[in-house]
Amino acid sequence: MRATPDIRIARNVQQWAQDVATYIHALSEQAIRSHGRFLIALSGGSTPKTLFQTLATPEWKGRFKWDKILFLFGDERCVPPDHPDSNFGMARATLFQPLKIHSDHIFRMKGEYESPRAAAQEYEDQLRTVTRCPAPNLPTIDLVLLGIGEDGHTASLFPGTTALEEQSSVVTVGHAPTGVPTRITLTLGVLNRAAVVLFLVTGAGKATMVRRVIQPETDADRSLPAARVAPESGQLIWMLDQAAGAQLK
Repeated sequence: MRATPDIRIARNVQQWAQDVATYIHALSEQAIRSHGRFLIALSGGSTPKTLFQTLATPEWKGRFKWDKILFLFGDERCVPPDHPDSNFGMARATLFQPLKIHSDHIFRMKGEYESPRAAAQEYEDQLRTVTRCPAPNLPTIDLVLLGIGEDGHTASLFPGTTALEEQSSVVTVGHAPTGVPTRITLTLGVLNRAAVVLFLVTGAGKATMVRRVIQPETDADRSLPAARVAPESGQLIWMLDQAAGAQLK
């Protein structure tokens, strides 16, 4: 039985950030009580940046058990870690450095490798080690943060690309039509194996795509990458601000 989306709409971005921080904190406490640690896969972009900056404020940084949290990534652009387009670079500047997260709690995708395929394979091996999950089983991540593009992509799974149809790998090479073309990304299989998938979306520019994904009306809507994220036994949650949720019926 696949998850029915749980949709939560905050009145503005400030309230949204507080709501997301509250939810992630509760989830982390629950995971740490259950199995001694919390595995979270981060996403890139301006919306997660707002969240990371909130988590690093005095109000929040003292609440989390950071020494029990392991940070993964849902995708990465094939650039060096100090490049302005690096998802890791953004997380390091806004989250890891302000919170003094120990390097052995951070597992980044090596976007600087000459071979993206080698980087994807290395990350898959690392993820399997961290989750103690040998192939061909799919690892379970406690929480995966995702965003959505105006074309309906999520992580680095873009419409019409081979990465979207990848069945055998946990991590693969993705290709973007704009921006940095080559990416490393988790596949749908592992996204749909997560205990919780949390879509973080703000802003009026995303409202049409949010409606198409959450309330699809056509086969084209249902085949969008973000619409194909449907955890098999986990939870699917969308946390939106009012602008992003404005077109939902």
